[in-house]
Amino acid sequence: MLQLRYLFILLIAIISFPALAQKDPQAKVILDQLGQKVKQSKGILVNIQLSTKNNKGKFMGVKSINLKMKGEKYLLLEGKMEILCDGSSIYNFDGVNSISKSAMGESDQTLSPQKLLSGSYDKDFNFSLLSQNANKATIELYPIDKRKSFQKVTLIIDKLKSALSNASILDKSNNTTDVKVLSISYTAQLADNLFIFNRAKYPKNVEIFD
Repeated sequence: MLQLRYLFILLIAIISFPALAQKDPQAKVILDQLGQKVKQSKGILVNIQLSTKNNKGKFMGVKSINLKMKGEKYLLLEGKMEILCDGSSIYNFDGVNSISKSAMGESDQTLSPQKLLSGSYDKDFNFSLLSQNANKATIELYPIDKRKSFQKVTLIIDKLKSALSNASILDKSNNTTDVKVLSISYTAQLADNLFIFNRAKYPKNVEIFD
């Protein structure tokens, strides 16, 4: 289910390089601009394409993700599967007959879509600017906590829009998930009840596991 839980989602054991002991000030300016735009938004709607390769370079498939965000809350849809975060709990529906419920803190070792798109990287990452031009910047992020489930994240940021356009996530097994942002809106009108768990919307046979 990404692997949903893995974007959650694989969405990567730090590889130790001397340069990772710092936060690149040039990268910080760009990331802060992205973060400020997200913070000011009252609703974000994102369509994402995920493609994965294993550590031998074999293509493993493509997934389409629809993501709605409002502050700490979000709803992630992949076909019949979904992840709902109400700001304190996360409900992961497998699309068939079960929902797993967990606290937000329990997903700290993975890279949630909200974290990937938030622009709030200071707390969890060291980062460096690989390259930039007038239109885009490429930045590498390395998790400070070595218990994280991923090694590094490479972001390509549209500088003109202050928005993420692509990301590449490398996990501990050297599998790669490429994230392509197909569309993003920072002015989406999202109702608050969209992020409230409603048991009645799921089939009667669905079980909930805490």
